[in-house]
Amino acid sequence: MTTIADIARIAGVAKSTVSRYLNGGSISEHTKRKIEEVILETGYTPNTFAQSLKAKKPNIIGTIVPRLDSYATSRTLIGIDERLRELHFQMLVSNTSQDLEREIENIYTLSKQKVAGIILLATKITEDHLKAFQEVQIPVMLVGQQHDDVYSLIHNDYEAGFEMGKLILEKGHRRIAFLGVTEEDIAVGVKRKEGFIHAMQTQSDCEIQYYQTGFKITDALYQVPSIIEEFNPSVLVCATDNLAIGALKAAYLKGLKVPADLSITGFGGYEVTEMLNPGLTTAKFFYKEAGEIAAQNIVRLVNGEDIPKLTISKYKIIERESVDNK
Repeated sequence: MTTIADIARIAGVAKSTVSRYLNGGSISEHTKRKIEEVILETGYTPNTFAQSLKAKKPNIIGTIVPRLDSYATSRTLIGIDERLRELHFQMLVSNTSQDLEREIENIYTLSKQKVAGIILLATKITEDHLKAFQEVQIPVMLVGQQHDDVYSLIHNDYEAGFEMGKLILEKGHRRIAFLGVTEEDIAVGVKRKEGFIHAMQTQSDCEIQYYQTGFKITDALYQVPSIIEEFNPSVLVCATDNLAIGALKAAYLKGLKVPADLSITGFGGYEVTEMLNPGLTTAKFFYKEAGEIAAQNIVRLVNGEDIPKLTISKYKIIERESVDNK
């Protein structure tokens, strides 16, 4: 691997001269051309992370994610990365595997690595999180969860839950099952459910059952058959598209036709939901665009600019073939 010392030796200049060139310092045109020729010949690529550590104003944004095997996470990261690159910043990703202690530990670790700011794709904000934010003394942006003391970007989970509930009521469904996730996740486990419950309260003649499972497709695949046997709903509203995909498979294995025997909906708007047969009715969240906004906001905070304490990302209900009229 070519180093700065190699570049300096081949170009016949001091190592400090090469460093000054790489950092945008003032050097003669003749020397600049010699260094550029050597860099071109050797294919040298500067270590931007090391440069950021040495720079008075670092250009690395630490991004902490709870899991990497998630459509929402991957799309959000793409949005963050693309916008940061446009703004001449770099992204450093840290995965926590849904471990809150590891999440808090990573806040301190990224701070020691001299990142300019932190974007946290959060599932829950605790007192330990708030303590860490205060102690590291660098800008922090939450994505997916809201806290009054921290700059936050959230998806409109409550309104999406409410609108999804109104949709299935308008379709005539009155025997309704809702398959949610742990309330440890405030956005997915609480807000979507609360919005849905609010919609259900507008109709008096409904029979509704609420269930809880994990986040994986297989979690729904294993639980949905018992929901069908015990309650026999006309519609199953799933808190995520992954759960809805598992529910579609479970219905198929039970010999049921969707939507003739059972209507199914999800939340997320994953690209695969359009390709399913039947296509899945879902609440689409714009994860990539949210990532772009989060990146823009954290850079503005790093630069000392004002931003709103809370930013709300858009959503859209997409009606497809998985829901039928009753």
